[in-house]
Amino acid sequence: MKVTEVSHAGGRYPVYVGQGLLGMDSVWQRHLDGRVLVVSDETVAGLYLDRVTASLEGERRWRSLVLPAGEEQKTVTSWQRIIDELVAMRAQRDATVVALGGGVIGDLAGFAAASYMRGIRVVQMPTTLLAQVDAAVGGKTGVNHPDGKNLIGAFHQPAAVIADIDTLGSLDDRDYRAGLAEVVKYGAIRDERFLSWLESRADALNARMPADLLEAVHASVTHKAEIVAADERESGQRALLNFGHTFGHALETITDYRRYRHGEAVAVGMVVAARLSELLGRLRVGHSERLVHLLERMNLPVSLPGDIDRERLLSLMRLDKKNRGDRIRLILLEAIGQATIDTCPTDDIREILNRS
Repeated sequence: MKVTEVSHAGGRYPVYVGQGLLGMDSVWQRHLDGRVLVVSDETVAGLYLDRVTASLEGERRWRSLVLPAGEEQKTVTSWQRIIDELVAMRAQRDATVVALGGGVIGDLAGFAAASYMRGIRVVQMPTTLLAQVDAAVGGKTGVNHPDGKNLIGAFHQPAAVIADIDTLGSLDDRDYRAGLAEVVKYGAIRDERFLSWLESRADALNARMPADLLEAVHASVTHKAEIVAADERESGQRALLNFGHTFGHALETITDYRRYRHGEAVAVGMVVAARLSELLGRLRVGHSERLVHLLERMNLPVSLPGDIDRERLLSLMRLDKKNRGDRIRLILLEAIGQATIDTCPTDDIREILNRS
């Protein structure tokens, strides 16, 4: 097991990465308090809910709430169900919400914890690769709006994150590959050596070798922790974590969150952003192909399908909450492993979308 400490304005919390952690209640029960609500979805609950709640029997007053699975469930309605359950169990300000699932459950449960009685404790138990390396760490919570992803939410740091890599073995191939996109992101924006390591271990990661997974998740969490400690509320360098996301979020929205997994949309978005970086003269021409090649080795999409309306995609990008004024704010590459934040003219973005 490896432990990374994440520092933030209100203190610090541990991120545990290892095998068999869901069964190690001695590790995570110390981070619970008061009455406990375990929130999960139908897919994850069938696999892991009993394992988690068994250790709560006789120890605490607890309930579980199982929501439907899928990004389309990340709504105000689902958030309301969690709030209603907390009210029904008479949860007080010392209560704890446990988020057992992927990024959707983590965001929903975290947002409910952030807003119930103006903030109660949340423990994140991410069960997908994408959630373990990104969504569960850093305190971003929220729900989607029909016109955009994550437009409603709050910053609310967890009390702890329990990343059990054994849960990654139950992911279907598509969900697992989607998580790899977020791992690649860290190499692309701030660590060329990590990207080189990913290139050398791509086959092992595709095969879900535990030692390589442990290293990849731990390294990703370490990068995320460093960025969050420096910029908790995304006023500066934390925005670098959105590399590929402005394009990716618009792609998810335009396809009603049904056609792409989040990581798949981000993979396409990273390639578009890298090629835009070349068009603008920031990234040396041809260097985007290194990113393309690695993502292709991980069986991730790297181009926009022909039936996507580029103008509507551009219109959705204008609504992205990271924008400033009339220009679209993007994360661009100066080199592999070095990213920057800038705003871009609409015409250049339109050109690269039409090429992609």
